[in-house]
Formats: sequence, structure tokens, C-alpha cells
Amino acid sequence: QVQLVESGGGLVQPGGSLRLSCAASGSIRSINVMGWYRQAPEKQRELVATITRDGSTNYADSVKGRFTISRDNAKNTVYLQMNSLNPEDTAIYYCSLNIRAGILRNYRDYWGRGIQVTVSS
Repeated sequence: QVQLVESGGGLVQPGGSLRLSCAASGSIRSINVMGWYRQAPEKQRELVATITRDGSTNYADSVKGRFTISRDNAKNTVYLQMNSLNPEDTAIYYCSLNIRAGILRNYRDYWGRGIQVTVSS
């Protein structure tokens, strides 16, 4: 009913940049919070950044000043601009959108499949 498709990952050298995108499609009525999470090998999934419908943002301390989250409500898409990447940013990145879909009255969280980001020289 709702699908999330992530793009923009890959291999980048330390100090480089990547821009992730996550586009939602399907019977979407409304999207509340959009967010990015990541999971490094043998570590728990952690919050990277979130953005509310009115544009308020929240970032993990480890990415503040380097990453920027944004959204395009008309396209049901959330972005993550990642600058000054370092090897500690290597992880699978997941988008998560809080969506009201179809005939449902409540919002629920939908997750993308994840996209690999590798920072290495």
C-alpha cells in the first residue's frame, strides 16, 4: 500500500559528500515526521535526523553541523545531505516516515529497505 524507495548511497572517500533520498508512494493521505536512521555492523540502529511537517529538525550529536535533513512535501520525499563524511559514518541508512495511508485514521511508521553508505579511502 505504501512503498519507500531510498537512493543516493554508495562509496565515498573521507571528507566527501553524499545525498540520500527517500521517496514514498502509494495511498498516502498525510506524512507527519520523516527521519533517517543508520545501523553499523554489530551495532544497534540509531537515530540520525528527523524533520517534522513544519520543518523542525533534530540531529544526533555525531552528525550536527555535517548532515542536513530536508523534505519536499509535494513529492513525499525526504533528503539527507551528508558532508565531511568519515569512516564512522559507514552504515546502512534507513528512512522512516510516519504516514497516514488509505482509509486508516491513524498514522504508522513505514521503513525503507536501507541503503549502504561506505566511507573509505
